[in-house]
Amino acid sequence: MKSIRKTLLLSALAASFFSMASIAQARDLTIALRSEPSSMDPQFHSLTPNTQLSETLFDPLVRTDANAKPVPALAESWVVDGDVWTFKLRPGVKFADGSPFTAEDVLFTYDRVPKVPNSPSSYTLYLSSIAKVEAPDPLTIKITTKGPSPVLLPNLSMVPIMSKKAASGPAPEGKTTIELNRGDGLVGTGPYKFVSWKRGAEIVFARNDLYWGEKPAWDKVVYRPISNPAARVAALLAGDVDLIEDPPTDDLPKLKKDPNLHVQETPSVRVIYIALNQGKEPPPGMSGTSGKNPLADKRVRQALSLAIDRKAIVERIMGGSAQTAANLLAYPGFGTSEKLSHVPDADPAKAKELLAAAGYPNGFTVSLGSPAGRYTNDQRIAQAVASMWARIGIKADVETMAPPVFFKKRDGFSFSTYLAGWAASSGEMLNPLMALVHTKNPELGLGTTNWSKYSNPELDKLVIEASRTLDDSKRSNMLQQAGAMVMEDYGILPLQFELSVWAMKKDIRYGGRTDQFTLAQDMTPAK
Repeated sequence: MKSIRKTLLLSALAASFFSMASIAQARDLTIALRSEPSSMDPQFHSLTPNTQLSETLFDPLVRTDANAKPVPALAESWVVDGDVWTFKLRPGVKFADGSPFTAEDVLFTYDRVPKVPNSPSSYTLYLSSIAKVEAPDPLTIKITTKGPSPVLLPNLSMVPIMSKKAASGPAPEGKTTIELNRGDGLVGTGPYKFVSWKRGAEIVFARNDLYWGEKPAWDKVVYRPISNPAARVAALLAGDVDLIEDPPTDDLPKLKKDPNLHVQETPSVRVIYIALNQGKEPPPGMSGTSGKNPLADKRVRQALSLAIDRKAIVERIMGGSAQTAANLLAYPGFGTSEKLSHVPDADPAKAKELLAAAGYPNGFTVSLGSPAGRYTNDQRIAQAVASMWARIGIKADVETMAPPVFFKKRDGFSFSTYLAGWAASSGEMLNPLMALVHTKNPELGLGTTNWSKYSNPELDKLVIEASRTLDDSKRSNMLQQAGAMVMEDYGILPLQFELSVWAMKKDIRYGGRTDQFTLAQDMTPAK
């Protein structure tokens, strides 16, 4: 009897030990975001704070690795025959609610994209080359494109697959953005599942134990939006968070020397730019122009560009943690021109001459909108640009605000000019050209983030032709021509390319990504 009791006691102690060991090994991860997402709907707003969380809850057919190379995800293989792409889906995959993933979920997802109302930056951009999507069987998807589609794979990586069962509903798009924001229908196949979102406070994900891929390192991930850069650093130093996005450039030398921290710097494909509202009528915030819109005049746009000292912005505001920009993607990215890799010096005198020739010797007033905390030093850059424009007689009233408010006002054409950023998700020039400067055509997924009313039919034609050209050499030449065309037209004013930076506790590692996504599933304990 004593022997039995002893055995039971040892068993209980062993069970307790292993339970305590398991608890000791369990670990949560807390991440400080520089900007809160505008929505949890994975098809509402093509914006990095939204997309990076979608990629943690959901999987696309094909994802891109840290260097923007397409790799298998829900599709484990694919073949191309002319304009027909056949994807073999990964068998045995389940959504977080236990329901099976099939081709029907892909059909539902792609059909939903154009039906999502009021999208500030629509995901139709990524499906614009598709003519038809079919499901020959539950584990096969056949996509017919409108001609050759050289960037179909990276485009598909931006459209995470939703559950038809969970996300269906009476609205045309199924579950609405409002419903998805509260977690209703927010069911994916990704490494984590949604738990809660308390706006302004925290977003909580838990490990998805049904995930088909490699088990993520963390039991729970807590995202805390902290828009103030100094506050993010303070939270990291206090141990309140494990990793932060975008530490202040002025603090980087100190953070790199701290033995308790690790700093990761990764080149990005994000351009920070100034957009100019070029419509016929004077835009909001503009005065002193006699009822005209001077931004519709190329000479005025050129003057505004020449007044900006990009090198000073990179050196003095960014602390060298950026690269001056004279194009929408840094050279030698695919489709970029070496000629546009050299940024000319600022020339206020020439800018004043151009303004006088255009009929504005005394300048005029514009509004300059900017998000507060969405991009590295965005408010400081906007203020610097305003000061530089003031030297040539252009008064810019800077309006900064929380990112969700900014994007809503931008999409309502509420600014004369605005500062924003764009990451070339495909790693080539075609992406920013189609999104930022192609004439706006939401139905075709073109110009989805062109809120400047810039339009150049010749450029449009060249961009579309490039999008259907499989020959890399020919496509690259077309994209270089299109890039040069918009730069010569001063249709948009690129300022710099961001360097992506993350700071974290020394026992955590994150290699970073060129698209600047902060992905919890790729973070691991340091070895």
